[in-house]
Amino acid sequence: MPTVSLALGDHSYDVHVSNGALDSVGFFSTRARLEGKAALITDTNVYPQYGERVKRSLEDADYAVSVHVVDAGEKSKSLTTVSRVVEEMVRAGHDRTSFVVAPGGGVVGDLAGFIASTYYRGIPYVQIPTSVMAQVDSSVGGKTAVNVPSGKNLIGSFHQPRFVVADPITLLSLPERVLREGMAEMVKHAAIRRPKMLVPLRQLADELPIGFSLSSIERLPSVIAENIEIKARIVEEDERETSGTRAFLNFGHTLGHGVEASVPYGDLLHGEVVSLGIRAALFLSRKLAGLPARDEAEIIQTLAALQLPLQLPSKVNPKTVLEHVMTDKKFRGGRIHFVLLKRLGEPVLSDAVTTDDLKEALAFISTPLQEQETHSLSHSTTKR
Repeated sequence: MPTVSLALGDHSYDVHVSNGALDSVGFFSTRARLEGKAALITDTNVYPQYGERVKRSLEDADYAVSVHVVDAGEKSKSLTTVSRVVEEMVRAGHDRTSFVVAPGGGVVGDLAGFIASTYYRGIPYVQIPTSVMAQVDSSVGGKTAVNVPSGKNLIGSFHQPRFVVADPITLLSLPERVLREGMAEMVKHAAIRRPKMLVPLRQLADELPIGFSLSSIERLPSVIAENIEIKARIVEEDERETSGTRAFLNFGHTLGHGVEASVPYGDLLHGEVVSLGIRAALFLSRKLAGLPARDEAEIIQTLAALQLPLQLPSKVNPKTVLEHVMTDKKFRGGRIHFVLLKRLGEPVLSDAVTTDDLKEALAFISTPLQEQETHSLSHSTTKR
């Protein structure tokens, strides 16, 4: 079983990655010395598939479990949902000795983590990510948050999980679109830290229309673990985003979040807007940081192979996107702190990106792919 450890002092923990790991949640909870009652927080999509299985594992380890199911989708990441679930937990008898267990995607992980961080001023929680996005990114690092009408993740806290269990077999039940969008975060990791992953990602993309094959399912634990390891090392360097290193994980997210907030939740998936944001960030990287055209092309070709969107839909108003970006947590003192690439694997945090630059980038991604973005790579199938 691949295990990735995060060394964060008193907040250190392990991420266990293994096919079939859902059945070990109770065992890992006991090993982590969790006591009290477990509040299982999940959504209407995940509970019918995996909720009872996780509950049974906890009960087999002698934990009492209450179940709290929220509607699937981004709308559940709200203070209204937080209030409802907290009231349910109080009625179920949870106190400061309890802990939260969160099987689900990024929405459930963010929501349940936020509830755990505030219930009785903070109780332990366990992340059980069941989507690509959650397994390789959002379940690791301790960021919890809910949305407000003004923007995404504007109310939140840092609260590290006690441990994480990632079972790649849960990905088999995902629709193809959700599989693809989750892999946008893998492309991001490759771009900022491990460019050699881009070729295998393009190869893996060939299997998505028919679902992962048996051989790819056998490879997935190591692929997932490699991505988790990238994020883990960055989190160790900058747990609370004080040195700037962790900001590199926002590559493609600044304009991406603006796009996501400009349409009804669910119209565009998170990984889809990250893909659009990456194309915009590559444009600005070429303009302001000297990113070589070949490096830009390799990332664009990987996103294209995954059939992720690279042109801003006509229904998205660039002016509205910009308005949302201005409320982003990374917008300070009239300037946006923006992640650019100098070259593959070499990100830089820049405060030189102006509002006019953002407008130009939005105009650029409103157009079809340009020839310079997609020119053929002479070594596109070789390892870097």
